Amino acid sequence: MHPKEGWHDGKPPIPGVSRRGFLRRGAGAGAALLGAGGASSLLAACSSELLADTGHRALPLPRPNNPVTWPIYADNKPIPSGMQAERNATLKIYNWVAYVNPKCLKDFGKKYNCNVEVTTFNTMTEALAKLSSGKVNFDVFMGVTNDVIGKTVAQKLIQPLNHSYIPNIGQNWREYTSPFYDQRWQYTVPYTIYTTGISWRKDHIPDDPGSWPNGYAFPWQSKYAGKVAILDDYRESPSLALMKNGIYDLNTTDPKQITLARESLLELARLTDVHIDNNDYTNIPTGQMWIHHSWSGDMAASWQYLPKGVPADVIGYWFPSDGKGPTANDTLTVLRGAQNPVLAHLFLNYLQDLPNALTNISYNGYMQPVYGVTPARLVHEGILPKTLISTVVLEENFKNGLWELQLPIQTDLAWQQAWQVVSLGI
Repeated sequence: MHPKEGWHDGKPPIPGVSRRGFLRRGAGAGAALLGAGGASSLLAACSSELLADTGHRALPLPRPNNPVTWPIYADNKPIPSGMQAERNATLKIYNWVAYVNPKCLKDFGKKYNCNVEVTTFNTMTEALAKLSSGKVNFDVFMGVTNDVIGKTVAQKLIQPLNHSYIPNIGQNWREYTSPFYDQRWQYTVPYTIYTTGISWRKDHIPDDPGSWPNGYAFPWQSKYAGKVAILDDYRESPSLALMKNGIYDLNTTDPKQITLARESLLELARLTDVHIDNNDYTNIPTGQMWIHHSWSGDMAASWQYLPKGVPADVIGYWFPSDGKGPTANDTLTVLRGAQNPVLAHLFLNYLQDLPNALTNISYNGYMQPVYGVTPARLVHEGILPKTLISTVVLEENFKNGLWELQLPIQTDLAWQQAWQVVSLGI
């Protein structure tokens, strides 16, 4: 099961409904307005929404070279230390679809003598809207992307954490005790971490991205026309095009570079009749695609979708050895209105423990930045074939990786426009 896909009643994923789908839908709305000459009104609406959400103050943009410490408000302070876990309680979790192992939930409930109830959402926009309405009530908000943490803090949707209930944070990579997007981990603990690279079918393609001077140029091969795909994501695919051109600022505000990304993707379409989808984890194993722009977590579980008799070693995943590629992570938070705040803290702590992290990874394929989650351990546990250890995210990826982060509103719209020109034209 894959957290970047939409699931319905336990059935196979709905193609094209990714965790970033809300951004593409927003881009589609923007394109419609732009087609009617409404760019300025859309920008005004976006700006008004941002100002309304933040009390007429622009949010800072966290960057590795500009870390942000979010404020703790007088009317939204951490819970006191030394409290007992709530009894006969139902811990209510709000999460992406299929983004936590049900066994982890069951085992947590047994340990703390409580029930665990999960309600799912399909987009971050949907989740934030429901939480802001005050009409829903949950304890834990899972999978919070780092580009919306500032908004959830400013709106006081999440509460600052009491660290005394989360000692297992020490099992995480030390960078996460003060990540640039939430200095001093005041509101978040890490959840999953992943990279974006290139997957390919080794039995159909004789070379590999690692043999190229720039592996991100690998999809631009006309001889594989009809067998090349890129991710349906308005940040990921333009970023691929930027890197193909040797540009590694994936948060660029330069209109010329954004235009270059658009034109490079249009060139890719002309060369290869490129597909756009988020089904990398099935399209590569089944051979529908031979080259796919991919998320590491998807490819870590892709071997489970191979046809019977096809060995796992036909699947390759490349991410640059120097770590100079897209890296991202999601987080776990406790909601301000939590009825069971102690249990909520304990649940965050539970998922930071190595055995529980391994159990969770075995379900969704997405790594957690916990010490002990190593390539050797994952192979030994049977979670990952040895031939796919390149999908494992390493500690140095946090330091060297390229982060796709929150953009200024006008720049974000420019990225969306560029992607719409490509995706609507294919």
